[in-house]
Amino acid sequence: MPAGLRVFAFFSLGYLVSYLFRGVNVGFGPILVQELHLSAGDLGTLTSLYFLGFSLMQIPAGIFLDTWGPRRVNALMLLVAATGTLVYGLSDSLAGLMVGRLLIGAGVCVCLGAAFQALARVFPLQRLPLINGLVMAVGGLGGVLVGAPLSWALNISSWQAISIALAGVTLAVSALIWFGAPAKNEAPRQPPSLATQLQGTWALLRNARYWRLVSLPVMTGGAFYGVQSLWARPYLTDVNGVSGGQAAALVSLLGVAMIVGNVGLGAMARRVERMGLGLYGFGGLCLTLYLLTQALIIWQAPVPLEWLWAAYGAFGSANILVYALLAGEFPPELLGRVTATTNLLMFLMIFLCQVGIGWIVDWWPAQAGVYPPEAHVTAWSVVLALQVAAAVWYFWPVRKRGGQSLA
Repeated sequence: MPAGLRVFAFFSLGYLVSYLFRGVNVGFGPILVQELHLSAGDLGTLTSLYFLGFSLMQIPAGIFLDTWGPRRVNALMLLVAATGTLVYGLSDSLAGLMVGRLLIGAGVCVCLGAAFQALARVFPLQRLPLINGLVMAVGGLGGVLVGAPLSWALNISSWQAISIALAGVTLAVSALIWFGAPAKNEAPRQPPSLATQLQGTWALLRNARYWRLVSLPVMTGGAFYGVQSLWARPYLTDVNGVSGGQAAALVSLLGVAMIVGNVGLGAMARRVERMGLGLYGFGGLCLTLYLLTQALIIWQAPVPLEWLWAAYGAFGSANILVYALLAGEFPPELLGRVTATTNLLMFLMIFLCQVGIGWIVDWWPAQAGVYPPEAHVTAWSVVLALQVAAAVWYFWPVRKRGGQSLA
């Protein structure tokens, strides 16, 4: 098998595992609420600990990737994730579940960054938007699996057994990456000190151009993944009044649409760029359509739910274009740390959105586990307002400097 194909296949599987863990509480959530008597805030906090563990590890992850390379780091970190899902599946208390969830997030923290870094080593820059989109498409299958397939699995098995089985899957993917991915050009480099890494991250965070590039993708990514991995199903059942089975099917549809969006938008990116719009402008346009889709969902527009949630998945996936944009802005030897910093911001925002939605929903009392529609609508409206503010910053005109423009 060619090296490029092996890199794509095995690292994509790693991201698939990461995405599957991200959203399993879509299916587990109603059961956990019933068995452990969790509130919306408890469930939001528990689920979001994945993203907190993920984000807290991003700075050391950047050092790991730039020092030892994506193959070693991704394979070994997946062992931490396997340990986390074992803890999760064997726990019978909220505290134990929280520890497991935090370990899972920490263990999969490099899956996306490692994939992008490995792909950048074997594919030319002009192909990265499409290749990165294909990786996201494979990972997006996890978003499909946590819908109807997970709902079906929970009818014949327990959430504990499924969690433990996922540990075996994670170990298998770790072995594939370690033994199957190319080991060339992976001689350990002199690792930067933590102080050096923090200085580099701080310098990046002080870079106005960097912030302009990531402002809208980070904010919309926080909203998109926070909803997809937990709050989509409760919104559908509590606000739209659909059954649990129909909600699960719509979550799977969202995942399929995200896959189509990842591949389709990645393929369109360079063609649109040749037409003069540019990757920055094209990504901004797609994310603006994502904001419009959220508004239509909140307003309960007279549009079939299947269309709305398909659009939600397709346009919400556009935040991935920022990684290809950054790959053209920074030298390859810094790409691991640039990606890690972007992941840090993205996943902190997912954590905040997921917890924040739960806290806002909890302002209204639940009846038989169902919250009033205004609870979800208020939470979504607050998150949408924050995204609109980010969009204003993203598109705000700036003076050209050195003959270059961001747009």
